[in-house]
Amino acid sequence: MRLIKIGIGNVNPTVGAFRKNVDHIVAQARAMAAQGCQIAVFGELSISGYPCEDLVQWASFVDQQGVELERLARELNTEKTSTMAVVVGLTVPLDGNLYNVAALIAQGQVVGLVPKENLPDYNVFYEGRTVTPGMIGMHETLGEIRIGDMIFELGFGKMALEVCEDIWRSDGPMVRRAFSGAELIVNISASPFRIGVVDTRREMIATRACDNTATVVYVNLVGAQDALVFDGGGYVNQCGRMMLEVTRGHVGFETCVVDLDRVRRVRNENTTWRRSRQQFLTSHKAVPLVSDPGLHEVARPNNDLPYPVPAHKNFFLPKPEEKPVSARERYFQDLTMVIAMATWDYFEKSGAFKRFLIALSGGKDSCLTLLLAHRAVCGQADRRGLEGESRAAFVKDMIWCVDMPSRHNSMDTRGITEKICEELGVTLVVSPIQQAVEKEREALKATLCVEMLGRQVEQNIQARVRGERMWNLTNELGGLWLQTSNMSEKAVGYTTIGGDMMGTYGLIANLPKTVVIEFIRWWYEKTGLWVLSVLDTTTASAELEANQSDEADLMPFPVLDACFALFVGEKMTIQEVRHVIQQMWPEEPRIPEWVDRFARLFLNSIFKWVQTPLAVHLGGLDLDRERALQLPVIQDRSWLQE
Repeated sequence: MRLIKIGIGNVNPTVGAFRKNVDHIVAQARAMAAQGCQIAVFGELSISGYPCEDLVQWASFVDQQGVELERLARELNTEKTSTMAVVVGLTVPLDGNLYNVAALIAQGQVVGLVPKENLPDYNVFYEGRTVTPGMIGMHETLGEIRIGDMIFELGFGKMALEVCEDIWRSDGPMVRRAFSGAELIVNISASPFRIGVVDTRREMIATRACDNTATVVYVNLVGAQDALVFDGGGYVNQCGRMMLEVTRGHVGFETCVVDLDRVRRVRNENTTWRRSRQQFLTSHKAVPLVSDPGLHEVARPNNDLPYPVPAHKNFFLPKPEEKPVSARERYFQDLTMVIAMATWDYFEKSGAFKRFLIALSGGKDSCLTLLLAHRAVCGQADRRGLEGESRAAFVKDMIWCVDMPSRHNSMDTRGITEKICEELGVTLVVSPIQQAVEKEREALKATLCVEMLGRQVEQNIQARVRGERMWNLTNELGGLWLQTSNMSEKAVGYTTIGGDMMGTYGLIANLPKTVVIEFIRWWYEKTGLWVLSVLDTTTASAELEANQSDEADLMPFPVLDACFALFVGEKMTIQEVRHVIQQMWPEEPRIPEWVDRFARLFLNSIFKWVQTPLAVHLGGLDLDRERALQLPVIQDRSWLQE
């Protein structure tokens, strides 16, 4: 047997907080060493935080990472940690280029730096803007430190390092490094959460471990940076067999024992892999091996470790099935976890705010925003160990809701506002706006010398009075104003610039309205809050005029969201969208009208949604011109014509 114990460390770095980030790594690495780990791994750019974006163009930002890397090596040069192999991530400069690297530390030294080869420039990523990819056969030095394409011979055998996107390619560096003898392959990642990615990650990592007949260790960052949320977790998969699946959404570490003799045995048995390896090495050079004598004392096998036997103590029977969790349950659990994480991390890491502010209308969007913010604040109260009156006081001071009624707000929605604030124990401030609305209306009529204003102006005056009041309250209270619009309304411009479109940070701005509605129902099922059952029965309305209905102004939300998915997501033509949606609702005669209206409103509203505040990224179809959907504001619509 060749037993080694691996520690996967989920750290929550803040971009630029190099010393603090390294302190967290040191603390976890020492704790892993105390538990007998021979290898400790941490996420991509765990020293600098991810993403650094254009900050890496400041030489001092990059140089300080190198300083902290050296300090990390010194801090780990102790009797208990010096023979542990530690893998971290940072940015390094070389000959005018910048590289995103995985660094191996052992015996108080930085042993080598392995650059990321595949730089993503799609979806939320734009790494090629500032970083140079590593190359096959790269062999350079940074001072006295090797940097390039290499594998390392440690006490247990041969190990390879790679960074994030490198594992997503079936022909990535893992292939040539496994063929060159690496049995243990460590991938350090900063992989943002998006809906559906968890199952994809798990299957992809299992496939890579099986195809390359290797033990693959994968670690992800945890926490949020701006609009990106990293859900943490990690995996150890040996030749397709999952050995460890780390809990996501938590700072901390988990460990796993593996027997690397199993990799050797499976490779000997797998004639397909051996023939492929022989063919590869016939036409390619093997990846260089770093085999310093001192490294042979690092990560030596420890056969006193417990052998990794199945928890149910049977090597033939599958493990007993746990109670299945429905796809719907996992979906909303994940959304709750990542949005709450994003909410608190944005608040805490920015250091600019004292509390959260929410313009609470009694509608589904603002109430869901409140529920998610409440979850984030309660999570922080739990981490601080607050109970009883101190916990209640913390929650009440941290979340302030502002009800700004006009004459169009119903008693139903006002009652929901009061009840949900009471149930959750948050502060509610009532600040009527009707007098200010009348004053602005008369001033505008006088300015234009008219007797009446248009319907849209009449509505938007109310929204903009609310927006101005919220900004003033934000200044006075040091509040982080959580914007409450959903993606469906944002997509078609059913928002007011200077009004409900305003805010500092959006929690649900990338959730379609149909998801918001179902999210509220799920929350009621989990909490039993009676007010949520009442909320579920209310008609969606901006309440800017009498008897207003959002769906009457637009179209049914299921139809709107289907239009968005097909036209914006699938890039279908208008004719194709009509065909599919008519198939979905064959008895509805207004489908052609609604589809045409959606396309017109969507393209005419780009100028609006590019001005909306930063919002949590949740899927691959978010409305964010910087990181998701890059559409020109100015464009001729004739390309839509069939």
